[in-house]
Amino acid sequence: MDVVYTHGHHESVLRSHRWRTAENSAAYLLPHLQPHMTVLDVGSGPGTISADLAARVERLTASEVSAGALDLARAEITGRGLSNVDFAVADVLALDFPDDTFWVTHAHQVLQHVGDPVRALSEMRRVTRPGGLVAVRDSDYSGFTWYPLLPELEEWLALYQRVARGNGGEPDAGRRLLSWARAAGFEDVTATSSTWCFATPEDRAWWGGMWAERILHSSMAEQALATGAATEADLRRISAGWLEWAAADDGWLSILHGELLCRA
Repeated sequence: MDVVYTHGHHESVLRSHRWRTAENSAAYLLPHLQPHMTVLDVGSGPGTISADLAARVERLTASEVSAGALDLARAEITGRGLSNVDFAVADVLALDFPDDTFWVTHAHQVLQHVGDPVRALSEMRRVTRPGGLVAVRDSDYSGFTWYPLLPELEEWLALYQRVARGNGGEPDAGRRLLSWARAAGFEDVTATSSTWCFATPEDRAWWGGMWAERILHSSMAEQALATGAATEADLRRISAGWLEWAAADDGWLSILHGELLCRA
């Protein structure tokens, strides 16, 4: 089946994605990077992680599935004055690069949106040099946890999982990464996990406010309405729930991620 990107590129989504850095989203990989390395960043999004990685290596190729999406990364990277970055429109299921090209092939929050993640990992392995690394990190939506236990957030989670799976993805990718890597033929794999945590008033206002807007106006909202997974009233109720969570003095939320370093 054709896979639809659940999040889309509404400003509220990009606000979330631009918060990501190599430090908060690829810390498991950073100790393994060396200045002489070449890196392929699959699904570079708005380019904040790509730019951070490029500053640490000899050369990086930022890739996205469309020219429009790639322009987001190009703007970020050009704005930082980096000159060691190439840009490529590329499909992770059929990467248009020769075998054994890169020292590191990296993907952050990509495999959860791919219809065949095992094939994607096989492709990432193919373009990685022998002895190099395939590095992937994906969230696990069933591993999200929060307080207060608001029913609107439970409704949000169930809706997101329904929409994402309807689009051909797997929102609980984090726990499946190791099994996918084994199926792709990797033998030398280091599997870890890490979290994002939002508990300060500032973090809650940012995360809760972002989702309060995102559930009303992003591609996910459009998809939920188009498929009958939710009504406008449902989305408004969930949006209000996010604002209620953000305003709670004891509000806390943690997001679980699975991550892998796979030796090619």
